[in-house]
Amino acid sequence: MPAVDKLLLEEALQDSPQNEMCLATQQLSKQLLAYEEQNFALGKGDEEVISTLHCFSKVVDEVNVLHTELAKQLADTMVLPIIRFREKDLTEVSTLKDLFGLASSEHDLSMAKYSRLPKKKENEKVKTEIVKEVAAARRKQHLSSLQYYCALNTLQYRKRVAMMEPMLGFAHGQINFFKKGAEMFSQSMDSFLSSVADMVQSIQVELEAEAEEMRASQQELLSLEEAVYTPDLDMAAPQINRNLIQKAGYLNLRNKTGLVTTTWERLYFFTQGGNLMCQPRGAVAGGLIQDLDNCSVMAVDCEDRRYCFQITTPNGRAGIILQAESRKENEEWICAINNISRQIYLTDNPEAVAIKLNQTALQAVTPITSFAKKQESPCPSQNMKSSEVENDKIVPKAAVIIPEAEQLIAPGTPIQFDIVLPATEFLDQNRGSRRINPFGETEDETFPETEDSLLQQMFIVRFLGSMAVKTDNTTEVIYEAMRQVLAARAIHNIFRMTETHLMVTSQALRLIDPQTQVTRANFELTSVTQFAAHQENKRLVGFVVRMPESTGGESLSTYVFESNSEGEKICYAINLGKEIIEVQKDPEALAQLMLSIPLTNDGKYVLLNDQPDDNDGSPSENRGAESEA
Repeated sequence: MPAVDKLLLEEALQDSPQNEMCLATQQLSKQLLAYEEQNFALGKGDEEVISTLHCFSKVVDEVNVLHTELAKQLADTMVLPIIRFREKDLTEVSTLKDLFGLASSEHDLSMAKYSRLPKKKENEKVKTEIVKEVAAARRKQHLSSLQYYCALNTLQYRKRVAMMEPMLGFAHGQINFFKKGAEMFSQSMDSFLSSVADMVQSIQVELEAEAEEMRASQQELLSLEEAVYTPDLDMAAPQINRNLIQKAGYLNLRNKTGLVTTTWERLYFFTQGGNLMCQPRGAVAGGLIQDLDNCSVMAVDCEDRRYCFQITTPNGRAGIILQAESRKENEEWICAINNISRQIYLTDNPEAVAIKLNQTALQAVTPITSFAKKQESPCPSQNMKSSEVENDKIVPKAAVIIPEAEQLIAPGTPIQFDIVLPATEFLDQNRGSRRINPFGETEDETFPETEDSLLQQMFIVRFLGSMAVKTDNTTEVIYEAMRQVLAARAIHNIFRMTETHLMVTSQALRLIDPQTQVTRANFELTSVTQFAAHQENKRLVGFVVRMPESTGGESLSTYVFESNSEGEKICYAINLGKEIIEVQKDPEALAQLMLSIPLTNDGKYVLLNDQPDDNDGSPSENRGAESEA
């Protein structure tokens, strides 16, 4: 709000009313006309005030001769209300603003103590004291903010009265003290002054009604229990909105101050379109922190702090780490960023799209009675022959009948989201006695077939999930497993994925840890009965493995991965390995097969003509486009 300086009329009355009155009225007329150029932050109802002040400006121009006796009356009816408004109302607002600032600072200090609470339960007494301190600070901040906002709302009415009430007293003083008032002011002027008086009275009524409503609202808010101000109130079962496409609130931002030292800063964050914005205290606008399009977000453990999550850029680089104040805020921020990363905000009705996607994800893990009949042909990634050749004639296969979902996967089948252990945990478990596990993990055992293998193909993949299936007669079981795994990840907010290297040889599929080069899982290629890439999302790929059980039977499991390259490349490599196995006993057929694969200039077999993706030109993926012989 602009500062209110002392009016020239006030100085004139104090110094020399007789000599300065004419000049003061001329300056007053100019100031009345310039009122509409003032940039008031609270400008409710200023249109009526501006038009009224324009009319008063004309009246002031006519009144250019003042008497000395009028000075006292003008000082009482005109200058005094302005001084009262300047010294009382504006000072009150300024004081309440300072109190609100002090309360906000105290609240920030208490929140900083609360954010540093460890996960250990030995400090329950300290935790209880800090929680009470946070609640008290929030209550104090809430009360001071209510008083400050109440004063601001009241000020917008009082400033209007403070501008018009002095003018009303000035006009009445002129009429009463000049004998020629009747000649100078016509009857229309009397009606105008009456209308102004009625408008001032109506503003006073509005002010009283607004003040009463604000007092009632303030009492209602202050009557709430202290539990409302307690952070993380409903920790057991918070009501989480998973359909948010925008979010705002305070978060703690982790900043690195050295090689091993970090600091946490509490800032106000909000989303704007596909961007995450941050607005420091005192700033007039927010600044860009992170582009959220195609990014990923996951909950992380950081420095023994609760409710932390990390935003990762589309190219896989670790981004910023933020901390929410409660479990509800943490999960809602993760859901909102996840929805924004899908670019839902660009649709015509983003709220409806977000709701539909979450409902679809919920239905995806609900058992259904039948598949929607697909019109597309079976995925070519299996690379099984789509036609049979007999006597140089092509005989088309019969139409594929898509089975029902219950025939593929039993309802309620559990999903395993991580079969790959961290490197340190894996090595610790394998020291000492030797262990046998169903995934063929090994630490010291080497794979001699790798050196003699005719096919060595490396891909960068991320494990999404695995589940038991009923059949391996069709690739539809892979598509159904992909659907249920992705839906379960979306519903349960599981965004963490373990990156590994998938080595395809002519004997087996191996999952290799990229850091330690330890083989985590090994699947014989002869046990892989089905494999396919997703028909729409080309980076999704899965395969079915038939494995023996201790009881003497066999089990079927589907494994789903996300690849940096197209899933068709992985399927092509698996199919080539199976063909090599079939023709290895016949040297002539093997030579004919290898001759059918083109060579590069450096003597490597080219599996696919596709070029490496532009999005990721990593060396591992470039190696995924060729095979060594």
